[in-house]
Amino acid sequence: MGDVDASRTIADEVEAAIAAGSADRCCAMAGRVASLFAASAGTFDLEQHALFADIFERLVNTIELRALADASARIALAELSAQLAPVSQAPVSIIRRLAHSEDIAVAGPVLSESPRLTASDLTELAETKGEKHLLAIAGRWWLQEVVSDALLARRYPSVSHRLMKNPGARISAAGFVAIIGQAVGDPDLAVITGIRTDLPPDLRLKLLRGATEAVRARLLSSAPPHLYEEIRAAIAAALAGTARDMSRSRDFVGAKLTTARLMKEGSLSDSTLHEFAIQRRYEETIAALAELSKSSIEVVRPLMQSLRSDGILIPCKAAGLRWETVHAVLDSRFMSGATHPDELDKLRAKYNALTAEEAHRLLKLWTVRLDTPPKKP
Repeated sequence: MGDVDASRTIADEVEAAIAAGSADRCCAMAGRVASLFAASAGTFDLEQHALFADIFERLVNTIELRALADASARIALAELSAQLAPVSQAPVSIIRRLAHSEDIAVAGPVLSESPRLTASDLTELAETKGEKHLLAIAGRWWLQEVVSDALLARRYPSVSHRLMKNPGARISAAGFVAIIGQAVGDPDLAVITGIRTDLPPDLRLKLLRGATEAVRARLLSSAPPHLYEEIRAAIAAALAGTARDMSRSRDFVGAKLTTARLMKEGSLSDSTLHEFAIQRRYEETIAALAELSKSSIEVVRPLMQSLRSDGILIPCKAAGLRWETVHAVLDSRFMSGATHPDELDKLRAKYNALTAEEAHRLLKLWTVRLDTPPKKP
């Protein structure tokens, strides 16, 4: 009976604080109620749990009314969140309410820790909240693939880093593919991704083939003992694959014939190139871009393979392409994958600032250099 009497007494005190219209008393009561609940929740019956859920609901309603203008009310909500976050019997409705708060000080503790948030809850929050909220979710001790995929879809580098450092985050194959695309221009992300035990071997090889020598060296030096031999073998395979790619020429004969036929028919256009790019028809994309920019495959191909993204803007501008087509070309590049939205904005600004005259001049210069034989020593 003691617990029942205590909870009834607490309910009466909360009712009195609310009736008096005192936010300060409600803030103080919130901490007291949360402490009592956290200490005894495991012994409460259904009636007591329902009683406390109602108490928390009434307290939070009162405190939230003052939170926008009162710092002490915001602090009280943040402290309540921190107290309830680890409690496995915490009222679900209150946990969800705290998790949806725009104030990360309030939402953060439950996003990071509360076992009451389901994968569905976390996925919805990952799809709608900002970077700080996503960072809190990414640090949870365990995450299902559906949640990790939702976090990665937002393409925040900081969130990707935290996920890759979190051994409890389960990552799908599609999630790793997205990460590898981001890692092209992010050496630190490449390293922490490459040493994950759950990275599929074929994707580790893909990561290493697109990595610089410095990243490969860092990966090997950072490899845990149980992965060292696998990573060393993957690096050797990546180097061998790169050598084969460099020593053989892709078959551009068919692509050239296709391009020549389209030119003769008068149907080689921006739209045609856009279709080639979104279908990831690598040879046709290069051949069509070379033709439309009045350049050559020998000039365009290295730009497509470069880890830098701005070079390919030159033939695109010379060809007078729409930005939508340029975007598709950027995303179709060999081993590069999708371009991050932040980088895409910068590239679009560069593309808009570039003139057709400048682009033609640079292409002509590169062609001359390519055609000029090296001087004998």
